[in-house]
Amino acid sequence: MALKRPTGETLADLVKAKTGHSFRDVRLLETALTHSSAVKASSNNQRLEFLGDRVLGLIVADLLFEKFPEAPEGEIAPRFNALVDARTCSEIGIEMQLEDLVRADAALKARSRGSGGNYLADAVEALIAAVYIDGGLDAARQFVLRYWEPRSQKVVAKPPNPKSDLQEWIAKTSDIRPEYAIERREGPEHQPVFTVSVRVSGFAPASGMGGSRRAAEEAAASAFLLREGIWANQGSAA
Repeated sequence: MALKRPTGETLADLVKAKTGHSFRDVRLLETALTHSSAVKASSNNQRLEFLGDRVLGLIVADLLFEKFPEAPEGEIAPRFNALVDARTCSEIGIEMQLEDLVRADAALKARSRGSGGNYLADAVEALIAAVYIDGGLDAARQFVLRYWEPRSQKVVAKPPNPKSDLQEWIAKTSDIRPEYAIERREGPEHQPVFTVSVRVSGFAPASGMGGSRRAAEEAAASAFLLREGIWANQGSAA
């Protein structure tokens, strides 16, 4: 049986250990960790996610500007895109072990467990916004640098493009194309969640989820590339 999700001061203490910030407004923190799919939730983290995306972009842009003073825009832009990408945010959500702290639809969490998913990326961005509102820009910067600065050192040739990478890999040995199909469409009209499968002849299908058909197709292609070791072997996801 799953453990009860922590709330209140217990949640605040757990998040402080992960972010370095001690929340004064615990209700703000709880909102940041409540996904729009959560049943009977009176509020969710959509607005905070919007703000957090912008705060993250500012801090990461400033980080790269200072860390690579001689790099032209054409070199730091792909690095920036990769660092603020939803996949990176999802990876950081897994690293922070936020899965058991986020309030979201149980089925959504079960399907995404171990692989992140958009709901974790949303939670990370919302958490950045909550730290910014509660503690100011310096607190948000300390939180972001804790997880993003080590990643900024990685060489990024280009942002990952899972659908293109999958097609290029297939084209080396065949002229077939991957087939994408919508398996499910859930959630309210204004906040849909798509589940898409990708099929490649000779391989087991892979599936992914996203807030749009395109995002779900990319997640499915990513799952296929990672499962088959294609990205690991070629370094496309570096």
